[in-house]
Amino acid sequence: MPVKLRARSKNLELIMKMTGRTVLITGGTSGIGLELARQLIARSNTVIVTGRNPERLKAAQQIVPGLHAFQSDVTNPDDIESLYNTLSEQFPALDTLVNNAGAMRNIKLDRRYQLSDLTAEVDGNLKGPMWMVQTFLPLLLKQKDSLIVNVSSGLAFIPFPAAPVYSASKAALHAYTQCLRAQLEGSCVSVVELAPPGTETPLFRGEFAEEMKGEKGMSVGVLAKRAIASIEAGKSEIRPGVSNVLKIASRVAPHFMLRQMVKLGRPKPSGV
Repeated sequence: MPVKLRARSKNLELIMKMTGRTVLITGGTSGIGLELARQLIARSNTVIVTGRNPERLKAAQQIVPGLHAFQSDVTNPDDIESLYNTLSEQFPALDTLVNNAGAMRNIKLDRRYQLSDLTAEVDGNLKGPMWMVQTFLPLLLKQKDSLIVNVSSGLAFIPFPAAPVYSASKAALHAYTQCLRAQLEGSCVSVVELAPPGTETPLFRGEFAEEMKGEKGMSVGVLAKRAIASIEAGKSEIRPGVSNVLKIASRVAPHFMLRQMVKLGRPKPSGV
């Protein structure tokens, strides 16, 4: 795999080219995952996506020619084990794992929920990436230069009260990714966190149509392009756009920014 070393501030930084790789993207049938797949295939990578819905997997393959697709649910450990067994045989050179699958829900904490339903986002957004890493790490450690990309969110730094469980799961994923990076330091596996801002995807609108009325997210095309460029530049934490503002604010003005997020989460009046 083409890599080179660049000196920066007395440290040697690994610069990883995102070409000629074998990439697995969870939740790759729409939004950020599908756009990453499209741009990575255009850069001569072999790309595999997973999803739960077979019809959406077929549609993704029609949208992105050359895409490999497998039905698999990151909340199901049996699915993950089966996926590993299949891919380790069919794609033994797999060297890149992008943990992108996830969900974001508008939850009112003063309402009643089934307990398992209340924490469903934790299963997909946090347990899923942990299980995927644990399962695929033996294969990644066999390669020369491997990469794990955990897709968190700008809300990992400042929570969005309208999405409390999502915000908590992404904050936890941020912490886990830091620990994973520290434990794998010195190995052949690089660990990157991609923390997108609000992005124009079905997830961004979805259950938050009223709250997001009048708000404009980053396009998936721009986000994917910046993510790939940042990986190649050797960045371990990628915070495009507003996500970088949220990270800085979490240090210098956390209470002020949280109040702003509370205001953002209130449904907009008609006509706004």
